[in-house]
Amino acid sequence: MKRDWQRWVWRVLWRTVLGFVVCSVVLVLLLRVVPVFGSMVMVERKVQSWIAGESLDIRHQWRPWESLSDQAKLAVIAAEDQRFPRHHGFDIAEMRRAWEASRNGGRLRGASTISQQTAKNLFLWTGRSWVRKGLEAWFTLLIEVLWPKQRILEVYLNIVEWDTGVFGLEVASRHYFGVSASQLSEAQASRLAAILPDPRGRDAARPGPLVERRSVWIRQQMRNLGGTAYLERL
Repeated sequence: MKRDWQRWVWRVLWRTVLGFVVCSVVLVLLLRVVPVFGSMVMVERKVQSWIAGESLDIRHQWRPWESLSDQAKLAVIAAEDQRFPRHHGFDIAEMRRAWEASRNGGRLRGASTISQQTAKNLFLWTGRSWVRKGLEAWFTLLIEVLWPKQRILEVYLNIVEWDTGVFGLEVASRHYFGVSASQLSEAQASRLAAILPDPRGRDAARPGPLVERRSVWIRQQMRNLGGTAYLERL
């Protein structure tokens, strides 16, 4: 009797894992070709507002790759993940550098790649846990294997949060600067990239000293990378 029960448990677990793997692969393959009109972070923000008894208007508008400013594409790479064209989802060198800095008494800083951020924004909830980290690694590997780099960046720019209820580059561009995502200047793009570490606490239109210094640094990095010609590596 005990052995039969154990076999039943293992059978259920195996089928559950297999079903999750198949469903996640199919979902990622589907999202390679269809526009992404939402994310788990958007859902989470909406649920949080309901629980708090507040009203939150989620603003989001999908724009294809050709309608996104090259300056914004480059600015985000320069700010968030300069090895983006070369790594396979995880920047081992940056992770090692962050770990060594924390061991030497420094603050443990993030080393997430654009691929990781896309995976967790699109498929997962916010917060920190080993379960979420494991799922983040799984979905990061999936999009790296099944999507080209250009698609990863396209989806990231379309779902990332830039202010409370403001998701995606098109809405963020109009929210802060009154222009479409295709019309962003280098300075505007660098300011948007500069607020990404704390999008609900920083303002791209009225940048404080910290955001202004970071945007200047980002513009210098954009030039060091060779300008928008760098995007050809994607």
